[in-house]
Amino acid sequence: SAEPNFSRQVYLLMSSPIHYPSDGVSSEADRGSHLSLTPTSQLSHAASARRRRPHGRGDIVNRRAPIVEAPVAVSEQKLSSDAVSTDILDRAAIWGTTVNVESSIKQFTKFFRTFSDGHSDGPKYPALLDEIASSQGWNLNLDCRNLHAFDPQMYQRLVEYPQEMIPIFDMVINTQFRENYPEIEQEQDARIKVKTMNLLSTKTLRGVDPDDIDKIVAFDAMVVRVSSIIPDLRLAFFRCVRCQMEVTREIDRGRIQEPSSCPNNNCMGKGSMDLIHNRCEFADKQLVRVQETPDAIPEGETPQTIDVFAYDDLVDVAKPGDRLTVTGIFRAVPVRVIPRSRVVRSVYKGFIDAIHFQKSSNRRLNVEDSAADAKSEYFTSFDESDEVEHDKKVREEKFRELAKDPNIYQRLVSSIAPQIWELEDIKKGILCQLFGGTRKEFQHSGSGRFRGEVNILLCGDPGTAKSQLLQYVHKIAPRGIYTSGKGSSAVGLTAYITKDIETGELVLESGALVLSDRGICCIDEFDKMSDSARSILHEVMEQQTISIAKAGIICSLNARTSILAAANPRDSRYDVNLSVVENVTLPPTLLSRFDLIYLVLDKPNERLDSRLAQHLVSLYYQERDPVHEDIIDIETLTQYISYARREIQPTIGDEAVEALIEGYSNLRQSGRNYNKKVITATPRQLESLIRLSEALARMKFSPVVSKDDVAEALRLMRVATQTAATDPKTGRINMDLITTGQSGFARTELENQGTALTAIIDDLPSAKNYFVVLMKNFNDKSQKKLAKHEFKELLLSLERQETIRIGTWVRGNPMVTRLDG
Repeated sequence: SAEPNFSRQVYLLMSSPIHYPSDGVSSEADRGSHLSLTPTSQLSHAASARRRRPHGRGDIVNRRAPIVEAPVAVSEQKLSSDAVSTDILDRAAIWGTTVNVESSIKQFTKFFRTFSDGHSDGPKYPALLDEIASSQGWNLNLDCRNLHAFDPQMYQRLVEYPQEMIPIFDMVINTQFRENYPEIEQEQDARIKVKTMNLLSTKTLRGVDPDDIDKIVAFDAMVVRVSSIIPDLRLAFFRCVRCQMEVTREIDRGRIQEPSSCPNNNCMGKGSMDLIHNRCEFADKQLVRVQETPDAIPEGETPQTIDVFAYDDLVDVAKPGDRLTVTGIFRAVPVRVIPRSRVVRSVYKGFIDAIHFQKSSNRRLNVEDSAADAKSEYFTSFDESDEVEHDKKVREEKFRELAKDPNIYQRLVSSIAPQIWELEDIKKGILCQLFGGTRKEFQHSGSGRFRGEVNILLCGDPGTAKSQLLQYVHKIAPRGIYTSGKGSSAVGLTAYITKDIETGELVLESGALVLSDRGICCIDEFDKMSDSARSILHEVMEQQTISIAKAGIICSLNARTSILAAANPRDSRYDVNLSVVENVTLPPTLLSRFDLIYLVLDKPNERLDSRLAQHLVSLYYQERDPVHEDIIDIETLTQYISYARREIQPTIGDEAVEALIEGYSNLRQSGRNYNKKVITATPRQLESLIRLSEALARMKFSPVVSKDDVAEALRLMRVATQTAATDPKTGRINMDLITTGQSGFARTELENQGTALTAIIDDLPSAKNYFVVLMKNFNDKSQKKLAKHEFKELLLSLERQETIRIGTWVRGNPMVTRLDG
């Protein structure tokens, strides 16, 4: 088809959807709008002039609208769209830039029609246009690397002059769309917008400097705060208070030109035009505050933050806790000394006008999908990829073929942290955590929702790669925070109240657990957390919420996060003669909420020590070994897990139901066989078995949980949690160790010792006796000698039963009184 004529080009260029004013509205403000062109003879001075020009009222730097516009007149001759000759267009560029409109249109049109990335059969972007027509999603994501591969000069002009180039791209895309789909009526707000992404170079947040003003920049960041939606005035509506004459004014470089007098010749009233707010048009705007990612912070520095303004389709896309790549235009605005004064400071404030948000990464899980059902937890309103439907189907077919491998479970385990030797059962548990179970909501029965997240605790000796596993999971998790127990407070884990710098209002800032919503929160040194911080986790690990009531803010925040924690023993070495509760000094109510509790012990073994040493040394002196054929590369692994979490929602079949009931009954039966008071499984273990079984079914893309999945879940439960629940005194499994902190055998033994001590006190001549006297009499008559701390615990248990009363512990020898009764 023929190239679009220039009058149409100017119309579209001046009415780009990312340029204010928008098209389709006629007002007197449009009379002064025109395109300014620079003859090619002046192009050598254009770039320098652009950098030297002062930031006046008409400069783009003062705009708070998202992007772009063709600069307003600076040329000597006013050119109307109908009078521009082809010869002038071929020799002209937009004032202050090297952008030639006509050649840019021709070159980008050629790129759009012919570029192919090699993955699809034909040109890529016409196929994307077909998908836009069918899905009615009015965004086209432009991969800047593709543009650079086609024409490096055009890519450079885009980076240098995005305010001039992006409207040209918009114009070409919309023109092509109208030519291909003339039957589709586009509304004013449904005009296709080009979203540039994937620049050749990504800066650090602190690497953005004044040289980047008015240029496109991209950087990695983490969202820490999102404001509510701000109405951004797009079209002002004025009405005369005298004659009721109505006039509209569009935004021009961030300003509204208010009429000084009524345009009605019969009225001409000075200052009679009133702004009617409910007749104005507004655009959606949102402030997104981002900070540097932890891996980009230099040593000894604190993270820096910057404000990012999102508009229209990008509103509510970024959420606190998201790690994303921001692509946008770096702006600078003067800061007023006093808000009500026109006097400004010499130092400007920088911010970003966002063009594109990219959450997905080849080395990180991503479960959001714009094609998902609107009610799904994985739904997002913004499609951030430029992938055509054919490429998506090819990738999905690749995953389906991979899932058919009968050895897929073992291959996935081998691919998790391959640099860490052995620990296969722990890796299997972490793999179940990454895949997760199915979230269940029983709204009709009123039973509420049941979590699908798996919580894991690693407990054991130092130097057993616990922290390395946490670091690995943190790097590939879709969302999540890595924190240390000693450096975490209750406020830092939940949310804290702070005062907004600009508005002065109290706002709620999210903590680590809220930022990890729908992700994994990794907590190292879990045993060193304060009691107040631990108490927060009780609600999070079961109800998946955090209740806040402070400073007049009362709310319940979602914290649908998996907890992966690592804890060291109390004496830096795990004592096999003590229970896990006594070793880690964690409250039993918190331990019982973990689905899997792994004991990672460092046991001397000559053969295993030699193999471990060989593995560790080979990491330092050998070159990287060739990838084993059974190991899946990290990019495929993360995409495989993301697809499974998003698309595979396994249900429990009849065979799995019977296997779960039988397995749970067998776990309970093992406790009834030798002591009726011993509990070897609780309903929480049954729920854990269901979650683990669903995660194992997801790994194989199975829509139904099989009995083999249940059998493997039972094996993992025995290897992990029930090993931690083994009573060191009897060698038998006793879940009371985790749920109450004391085994049934120890509780029975304590009762018998209490009965014997009560008889000894009754035989003594006096009802009042000192601690030392009672301890000597008890040890003389008992076969088992008790240490001082053990005898103290015995006395405290009798005091709780109101059998005795203990006086003050002066010098560790209180008076013990026998109570009547």
